[in-house]
Amino acid sequence: LSPVCLGSLRRAASAFIPGIRPGEQTSKYIDKVMTRLTLAGALYITFICLVPEFMTMAWQTPFYFGGTSILIIVVVIMDFMAQVQTHLMSHQYDSVLKKANLKGYGR
Repeated sequence: LSPVCLGSLRRAASAFIPGIRPGEQTSKYIDKVMTRLTLAGALYITFICLVPEFMTMAWQTPFYFGGTSILIIVVVIMDFMAQVQTHLMSHQYDSVLKKANLKGYGR
């Protein structure tokens, strides 16, 4: 989606970004934020993919994982951590609901 399209959709929905005027300023702001996020993501992917090469050059040892493999491992670990946190939060809410002794809970 283009920033201009997002800006017009926000205006049509009567939504706004606090501190940013509707219209062209909103489009410029969205474009700036999207550019920064894209740059940060590209730098992260570049770093992760080049780490094995730097390790091989620094220690002259074979490294059997490529950059893509490391990237996949990092994403899987991040997803696993998010699922564990969600599971822990659901158990905390369960204990709160049991302590509150709400009518109809657990039926």
